Amino acid sequence: MGRENKTTWKANYFLKVVQLLDEYPKCFIVGADNVGSKQMQQIRMSLRGIAVVLMGKNTMMRKAIRGHIENNSNLEKILPHIKGNVGFVFTKGDLNEIRDKLTESKVRAPARAGAIAPCEVIIPAQNTGLGPEKTSFFQALSIPTKISKGTIEIINDVPILKPGDKVGASEATLLNMLNISPFSYGLLIEQVYDSGSIFSPEILDIKPEDLRAKFQAGVANLAAVCLSVGYPTIASAPHSIANGFKNLLALAATTDVEFKEAETIKEYIKDPSKFAAAAASAAPAAAAKTEKKEEVKKEESEESDDDIGLSLFD
Repeated sequence: MGRENKTTWKANYFLKVVQLLDEYPKCFIVGADNVGSKQMQQIRMSLRGIAVVLMGKNTMMRKAIRGHIENNSNLEKILPHIKGNVGFVFTKGDLNEIRDKLTESKVRAPARAGAIAPCEVIIPAQNTGLGPEKTSFFQALSIPTKISKGTIEIINDVPILKPGDKVGASEATLLNMLNISPFSYGLLIEQVYDSGSIFSPEILDIKPEDLRAKFQAGVANLAAVCLSVGYPTIASAPHSIANGFKNLLALAATTDVEFKEAETIKEYIKDPSKFAAAAASAAPAAAAKTEKKEEVKKEESEESDDDIGLSLFD
């Protein structure tokens, strides 16, 4: 069977893009810099059954999406992010699971002269095992060394590259001599598209507990503001009622006003010894509870020692 011509291949590619956009509600926009064909094949295999990887020229991807915008206007949000060496990972499953799969697919790579460092590179203090004739490499990079037992030893940890720095020939040669592969390459998630919304991948790190804490902090701030300005809301009403009840108790304590909830405090005011007796009776109960917990822990410890089955004199 002969290979299809360019026009047919483009038409099939456009159909594939449209089909994936219709079938999958979620996708990652991923950068594919420094990802080889073999690694890409391994990524596709690891995602088989749960996600589909689509790569292609940016002009073709934009054209296919523009032609499909009339059916789904939300796709227009994707267009500004199709720049550079990017692709798509379509899925119907959990985004966090797919992200973990992509993270696991990263592979270590040596530093190459001319490459841009994606992360900070630090050479740790160590005995390099290299002979004194290699000292010039370390001197060129201002790395403090000493000769120890006929080999070069790096005295301190030394950062030699920062994110965004261009790797020079000296840095690349030195890192390769030390067998350090400082970089890891794979599909890098740049944006996330989910049912018409597009957002940064950091959003996936937000947990329900974080949302709950933020919401509770917002409610607390709202209640504080409402209490300060005297404007009642659902958030401030419980605090207003509690403060009002405290005022009623204070009023009952200093006057002859009586109501059921104020009976206890009035009794304590008339006879302070009752309050002292109540506090004294509560203390032994708390102490007994603490002692009980300590006894349980001690028994568990003794049981675990007995289970070992060994004796000092065995």
